[in-house]
Amino acid sequence: MKKTFLLLSFALLTLGACSSDDDTAPEVPSVGATIPASVGGANQPNQLYLDLSTGESKSINRQSWDFGFSSGSDFRVVINGSLKMAVKKLSTSDITLAQEIDANVTVGAGTTASSNGFVDNPTGVLAGAGAGIGTAIAEISATDADNKVYLVNLGYAVSTAKPAAGSVSVDGDARGWKKVRILRNGNGYKIQYADLASTTFTEKTVAKEADFNFAFFSLTTGNTVSVEPQKTKWDLNFTTFTNYLSGETEVTYGYSDFIVTNMKGGTQAYQVLTADKTYEAFVKADVLEANFTVSATDQRIIGANWRSGGGPFTLPSIRTDRFYIIKDAAGNYYKVKFLAMTNDAGERGHATLEYAILK
Repeated sequence: MKKTFLLLSFALLTLGACSSDDDTAPEVPSVGATIPASVGGANQPNQLYLDLSTGESKSINRQSWDFGFSSGSDFRVVINGSLKMAVKKLSTSDITLAQEIDANVTVGAGTTASSNGFVDNPTGVLAGAGAGIGTAIAEISATDADNKVYLVNLGYAVSTAKPAAGSVSVDGDARGWKKVRILRNGNGYKIQYADLASTTFTEKTVAKEADFNFAFFSLTTGNTVSVEPQKTKWDLNFTTFTNYLSGETEVTYGYSDFIVTNMKGGTQAYQVLTADKTYEAFVKADVLEANFTVSATDQRIIGANWRSGGGPFTLPSIRTDRFYIIKDAAGNYYKVKFLAMTNDAGERGHATLEYAILK
């Protein structure tokens, strides 16, 4: 795990530092805070979590985890959409039975309809019957026999290929397949997993972590792993992301340069177009509380909307006609705009944003 602390840089602004015996975080300035939010370049290997109240961030390699176990009162498990993981519920509860690859269990426009339910609903809402109504994995039952085996496509490793300037290469080698079954273990979980042909399996327990949205588990290491900061200590997650793409048929689709809000931790957001109000002119009195409502059930308010998608002959770029209002779990309001999505060399995966607290 790599943890970084973002340094706030201020143009034409001098700020007094906190006293050396004050352990509280520096106060976010009312104007001019510009910070980098890099996910590691054009391969976008990392997921970066940013806390606006402190300017602190945490960066984790997105290949370091496979499943997230909800710490809420229900028993929900999410898959790692940043790797394009996909799962299919089988008819058996016997994990010792051999299984076969199903090439339809995948992520990608033109190949996998969202209605197949092989991925978590991208809104971030966990509740539902499973198969994409909420999580792709059904809620874990207190009755062991009701918890079926899942065929698991582990998606793709982080790519190491170097793309052209302004492009991305996020999908590396296929990570293979597993069969997985998840049970309750008191107020926690028990995960069983094996190779598809295996007649034996590995079993591990995962405890709920009350201060976090999820406890994360890696099949590679067979252990829990630290991924997200505590649920009240981050607001935005910069990541690759499995989303739905609408067309003639709604399909699953992998996005780069995606930004998720911490909906489960209480962060709310809405978008403002500069035609209605400029970033510079926007003040706290302009905040419309009703506009936050959608973000209580959808973590994609920023999503990929902060940038244009590009096309066959054009590269993606930031959209300068919009900015975002963020309300954190403590009730603080911020305005956020994006300044860049590349570094000085034109390499993707290096976003820069400006934000200010609204007082």
